[in-house]
Amino acid sequence: MNAGETQRAPWIVGVSGASGTPYAAAVLRALLGAGEAVDLVVSRASRLTLLDETGIPFRDAHWQDDLSAWLARGADGKPGTFDVDVSAVRYWGAGDLAAGPSSGSYPAKGMLIVPASTACVAGVALGLSKDLLQRAASVTLKERRTLVVAVRETPLNGQTLRHLVSLDDAGATVVPASPAFYAGATHIQDLVDFVAGRVLDAAGVEHGLYRRWRGELGGGPDR
Repeated sequence: MNAGETQRAPWIVGVSGASGTPYAAAVLRALLGAGEAVDLVVSRASRLTLLDETGIPFRDAHWQDDLSAWLARGADGKPGTFDVDVSAVRYWGAGDLAAGPSSGSYPAKGMLIVPASTACVAGVALGLSKDLLQRAASVTLKERRTLVVAVRETPLNGQTLRHLVSLDDAGATVVPASPAFYAGATHIQDLVDFVAGRVLDAAGVEHGLYRRWRGELGGGPDR
């Protein structure tokens, strides 16, 4: 790094195999819109979910094109809804355990796992590090950086609840993918953006994804 050059410090975004790829897309768009650098890790299982939910493949050799197509798609499935520049994204393969985010010396602001499957939650809580997503999360915890886990599953059994408590005890913030309605949602994208916004709130990233509660009733749209 040359003198006067600012060191890149990205947010690591991990996408696991749970349903909810629109949540991940909304978080990624908002991070990029806020001028944040992003390191992206897409699990093998999440590629199947992404293909099923959007019809978009995610291929290592064509990840820029596939990511652009994914982030341009609205939560209602309409392509070309958003115009997104992915030049600030660095992609790491899930099987690359020698990748930058696998080391605590790699500079990062923290990590957001969205959506987080119960298998992912268990792997991080138990410290399994079976792929780069889990390893990067373990590194984030040991380095005392921000880790936000947007769990997307229902119902939750006792084992998963215990894993979530373990993550909370370790310093992570657990954000269930639970949309709220007080913000006046009129479209599926509004519900998705609310969850994405709460993930970013937990990470301390500024955004304008939803209308915040101001302590006044009737602040939503006309009914």
